[in-house]
Amino acid sequence: MNISDQLSLTAKQQPDKAAYIFQDKETSYRELEGAVTKFASSLKGLGYGKGDHLALVAGNSPYFIIGLYGALRVGATVIPINPIYTVDEMSYILKNGDVKGVITMDVLLEKFEHMDAAIPGIEHYFVGETGGKPDWQQSSLGEKMKSFTKTVEAGGLELERPELDDDQTAVILYTSGTTGKPKGAMLTHKNIYSNAKDVADYLEFTNDDRVIAALPMFHVFCLTVALNGPLMNGGTILIVPKFSPQEVFKISKEWQATVFAGVPTMYNYLLQTGDGMEETFKQNRICISGGASMPVALLKAFEKKFDVIVSEGYGLSEASPVTCFNPLDRPRKPGSIGKNIKNVENRVVDELGEEVAPGEVGELVVKGPNVMKGYYKMPEETSVAIRNGWLYTGDMAKMDDEGYFYIVDRKKDMILVGGYNVYPREVEEVLYEHPNISEVAVIGAPHPDSGESVISFVVSDNPDLNEEQVITYCREHLAKYKVPTSVEFLEELPKNTTGKILRKNLRDKIAQ
Repeated sequence: MNISDQLSLTAKQQPDKAAYIFQDKETSYRELEGAVTKFASSLKGLGYGKGDHLALVAGNSPYFIIGLYGALRVGATVIPINPIYTVDEMSYILKNGDVKGVITMDVLLEKFEHMDAAIPGIEHYFVGETGGKPDWQQSSLGEKMKSFTKTVEAGGLELERPELDDDQTAVILYTSGTTGKPKGAMLTHKNIYSNAKDVADYLEFTNDDRVIAALPMFHVFCLTVALNGPLMNGGTILIVPKFSPQEVFKISKEWQATVFAGVPTMYNYLLQTGDGMEETFKQNRICISGGASMPVALLKAFEKKFDVIVSEGYGLSEASPVTCFNPLDRPRKPGSIGKNIKNVENRVVDELGEEVAPGEVGELVVKGPNVMKGYYKMPEETSVAIRNGWLYTGDMAKMDDEGYFYIVDRKKDMILVGGYNVYPREVEEVLYEHPNISEVAVIGAPHPDSGESVISFVVSDNPDLNEEQVITYCREHLAKYKVPTSVEFLEELPKNTTGKILRKNLRDKIAQ
């Protein structure tokens, strides 16, 4: 079984039930299943099948859902990509991921026009129409472009499905790497299906649930918890095109949402703008938080204001992503990421891989059917991440006597901006390309809204180089959330006797 086959089963069981609601329009499971089958039929007619890679670069919309399930149905591998990535960031993934086709939207075509010549392997762009670029058919991409809607309409409802092995790669999620280049975590059909099922069971999703999808769908948190999981059990997805507190309040009240999933930053925005909206989550049975640790004060304030329960969990792209969640059948522990979900085992180990005693700090490792099979075209990185069947998360944690886990510290230098991972080396690599910068170090600093912000320390031999110029340069090469919010110029960076940059000294400098 895989998630695309599961969709067919759900549609057969409850064809008239709403699968998703987008811009106040309900789409039934029968209609969704038909669109997915027809899109898959057209893809097959165009030569797409097992082993082909399709990039999915679309916002929260029906295009994303139909594109995802349709591509999987013909046996293709889907590569979701953040639509706000720059041309440089996106082109690297398209090249490294050996992408054959791209599912996108008209408002993003300008990016692909800039990079198409450098990526000759792309045969088609399936373009969803938003009305944001009415003249998109005049694009320089020419015959490579195909209307997504017309592609669906041209397909048939009869489709001979390929036999798919559980171990075949279904999705490749690119996650920033400490080497500065993103790594593609290969998730199999078994990985995706098992985690969606186990999460749906753990969170007790039913066909009565109406789940707000305000997280970006390209992110694995949304993909499993707010999309695959609910659809697994016949729930309804309430699609929020772009997160805003007002939109979440409106949709939650209008459609009587029962589940909301978000990162702590979202909860903070909802709390700060929620005066007069206390009744909005009246039908909500649970709020789910992940992506970063939620401050206990924020959790308690949100629960008190909106009279809901916020349950924290933990996951990472390499684990499809969920490994832990606070149980629903007993009071959750504030500050804890919860306990093992079904079929997944978490442990805290020392440097030798031996399990440590409760209360002791070590590295969190994970084993289960949700753990990736490896990084795409990166065998050495794979062997470091997966050892003896255990995925080494790089996160420091501890476990209490009742089996609840707590994240003590994050990966050594990772910065979390609004729930997104930013690795300093990736930003540093861009800054080192600047002709007037000789040395650079990037760290994270606490930020009241986004959790953390990116701070860069720069050494330059050009006295005229200023902060604004450096930030402008970064905006041209990095996604918005990776761009430094401030730049400090130093004569030299602090180093130890071996020449290693002392980031701790820089953090202490910021804290002063």
